Amino acid sequence: MPVKSAKPVPATPYEQDLALWAVETARLLRERRFEEIDIENLAEEVEALARSDKRELLSRLTVLLQHLLKWKWQPENRSSSWGLTIRTQRDELGHLFQQSPSLRPAVPKAIAEVYVSAVARAGIETGLPAEVFPEECPWSAEQILSVAFFPD
Repeated sequence: MPVKSAKPVPATPYEQDLALWAVETARLLRERRFEEIDIENLAEEVEALARSDKRELLSRLTVLLQHLLKWKWQPENRSSSWGLTIRTQRDELGHLFQQSPSLRPAVPKAIAEVYVSAVARAGIETGLPAEVFPEECPWSAEQILSVAFFPD
């Protein structure tokens, strides 16, 4: 007896075209047509927005700390490029905090979370062993985010 192949289940609008689904979902929300909204996928996307902001916070802090460490422990190699990277990361973190102010109180914990990675990256770039750098971040969150702060 021949085996019947199951027909593929048609993809949902969410699976077919995320951008189109998002535009359509926004339209349905504005029109208050709540019963037509794909609630599960909408909730998933809203949660993804929060995770994305957290990832951006961690990423920018890692790069910022990496460059502050290089600045402090290799003063003979300081460059305008390092200074620009420090400034850029601080500026972008400022924009992120304007969009999502609730992330600012998370900065101290985020610093502790990414510091080991920043040390490893700074060590690779400078050629200095990780033991040269402090075990814990030597600067406060306020110092790290301050455009006026450059460690000497």
